[in-house]
Amino acid sequence: MSSAFHIRPATVDDCSQILAFITELAIYEKAEHEVESTETDLSQTLFSDDATAHCVIGEYQGKPSGFAVYFYNYSTWQGRNGLYLEDLYVSPEFRGKGLGKALLKHLAGQAVAKNCGRFEWSVLDWNTPAIDFYESLGAKPKSEWVGYRLDGDALTSFAADA
Repeated sequence: MSSAFHIRPATVDDCSQILAFITELAIYEKAEHEVESTETDLSQTLFSDDATAHCVIGEYQGKPSGFAVYFYNYSTWQGRNGLYLEDLYVSPEFRGKGLGKALLKHLAGQAVAKNCGRFEWSVLDWNTPAIDFYESLGAKPKSEWVGYRLDGDALTSFAADA
């Protein structure tokens, strides 16, 4: 990893920067209108005692330049945890310098250190630059699986029937 990079655990003091990265990512994905997170939400869900998600900040020459949010899932078939990357983002002016790869290597190292059986993430099917990047690292798409989601009113309604 380049000495120009520094990857560190995020702290509660980074909530404003994390929210800025989330917003930049949402704009890139043409989904800015879907961002509901607030700094208070991030403080609670990433840094409270019962937080299950984690965040690292990637800095380039001392400036926050990207981030990754992840959590641990579980594979019953492997009988051990996996690391799931929820978001990876590098601000446009810092792309092409290797920070995205450095963030992924950092998380891969954490997965190995925690004896995870997998390191997984999802990518939008139209995001060709990201797909090409991931495949250049040796990552393979999971074409046999289709993701599903319950959210909003559908989630609330379904849970009410429990």
